[in-house]
Amino acid sequence: MNPVIGLDISKNESHGQAFLERGKPYRGTFKFEHTQEGLAKLLQIIQDVEHAAGLRPMLLLEATGHYQSPVVQFLEEHHYLYIVINPLISNRLRKSNLRKVKTDAADAYLLGELYYKEEFEPYKKRGVQLLNLRYLTRQYESLSKMCVQIKLQFQAVLDQVFPTYKGVFGDIYSNISLRFLNEFPTSYLVLQSDEEMPKSKFKELLSSKRGRSENWICVRVKRLLHAAKQNPFQQNMYSSHLVNLRVLISLILQYQEHLSQLKTTLMLSLKKLKNMI
Repeated sequence: MNPVIGLDISKNESHGQAFLERGKPYRGTFKFEHTQEGLAKLLQIIQDVEHAAGLRPMLLLEATGHYQSPVVQFLEEHHYLYIVINPLISNRLRKSNLRKVKTDAADAYLLGELYYKEEFEPYKKRGVQLLNLRYLTRQYESLSKMCVQIKLQFQAVLDQVFPTYKGVFGDIYSNISLRFLNEFPTSYLVLQSDEEMPKSKFKELLSSKRGRSENWICVRVKRLLHAAKQNPFQQNMYSSHLVNLRVLISLILQYQEHLSQLKTTLMLSLKKLKNMI
């Protein structure tokens, strides 16, 4: 025998149809929810088919984005082989079907029949790693775009509060630059303090860093004082600008931290994938 179970995946539930061999469906179609109880029901059906056929069935499902994730992960955990096909393949067969029935149960039946008409390969473990890499890449791109938008808003606010600050650091978006600006967002706050105050704040923010000399700190303090004196906004008229500036600084720092973590995870996932090839 050559058993297979066709699964039509939806958002919160799926329909299935088992076959013991070509043209020999096993019982009728069944439905299960994407919950622990529902997946336990799926497992029982798989085991029933395995018992009736004398060997483990293959499972066939269409690619449905993240909707398939609970089912795929469940199958991985229980070491069942499965095939994920392009929906274009099943759509082609659906169009050639004279009855042209379109229901979840009918689609599950069709997927089971499709297994015997086409030659498919089981989903390999590296396929899961590829999906993981794809999800991480999309997340990284999405966060990067949001971070760019926040930086543009930040620039617009900074231009109305302390535009000359841009010359203090080589990279205005560095961790030390943003954290320092959060402490001294206006010329008034810089100029009302003596020179030792910015120096001590620099040292405090750099306490966990290495490679920053006393001379590096002195140069930044001089640049800061010069920028404060040259700032066209010696007095800040709108307190809302300061609130907005600090909120945007906090968001940028968070996004940059998340992006850094995602990049590290991406590199590890890519390394795992290379080791599998």
